[in-house]
Amino acid sequence: MPFATGGLVMLSEMLPQLPPSERKIATYILENPRESISLTASELGKRSSTSSAAVIRLCKSLNLKGLQELKLRVAGDLQKEQPHETRDIEPNESRYSIIDKMTSNSIQTLKETAELLGTDELLKAIDALEKAKTIHFFGVGASHITAEDAMQKFLRINRHTTAFSDLHMAATAVANTGKGDVVMGISFSGSTMEVANLLGLAQKQGATTISLTKYGSNIVSEQADIRLYTSATKEPTFRSGATSSRIAQLHAIDILFMCVASKQYDEIVTYTDETREAINFIKQNRSSRPKNKGN
Repeated sequence: MPFATGGLVMLSEMLPQLPPSERKIATYILENPRESISLTASELGKRSSTSSAAVIRLCKSLNLKGLQELKLRVAGDLQKEQPHETRDIEPNESRYSIIDKMTSNSIQTLKETAELLGTDELLKAIDALEKAKTIHFFGVGASHITAEDAMQKFLRINRHTTAFSDLHMAATAVANTGKGDVVMGISFSGSTMEVANLLGLAQKQGATTISLTKYGSNIVSEQADIRLYTSATKEPTFRSGATSSRIAQLHAIDILFMCVASKQYDEIVTYTDETREAINFIKQNRSSRPKNKGN
């Protein structure tokens, strides 16, 4: 596994959602990460007063292939520099301090998101988007900004794409999807019912569904065939985490777009050149028009 990190992030974010026995194991690993990576499932079960079967269930809850992958990810985490705590702004704080805090928070979010995206699910999403006849992106509120960004990117490479902000329009579009189409629901919390319902409708129509949410089990990801996760950034008082979550979503879309573009490089370059020329043509024609002086 060339990219094995993010185990501690997965454990800490899933901790409140785990059943009691799995929570005991996760807590033990978080408190004793270096010791845990050398233990077998049986030994880890005994140390956490559970069982080897509970260890296996924990790995399944984390969407991992087994204990070996979890230990590899935790070992990778231990090799990294310790992350900084997410910091919120203070009253009358200097602009230099705010710049430093927001930059640090964003960098940490991007790193954690990269770790969570390094899975087989990403490969499935890339393959689905590459082969899709039509792609519908949908998000509510701040997540709609990400959906529009995704639409703009994929339109540039000749993909038939939408990103409706109106739920009725989005539902109408999804009602006409079928096998070979992709519907991607974007929700940081994973609890946006409109997004979950739209993915459910897409599944009924036979379309491939992709979710992009914070890490963990949620109603949006439960409706998806392919589940992608971003860093579950904390939400400080002024919700600078909301800023970080948007950056994480945009980062995930950029990665998806670049991976699809890389697989069809020569064809994609032609499309991007043509779209660039079209935009320049419109700009030039607009600037060359004579001004209307009136009657």
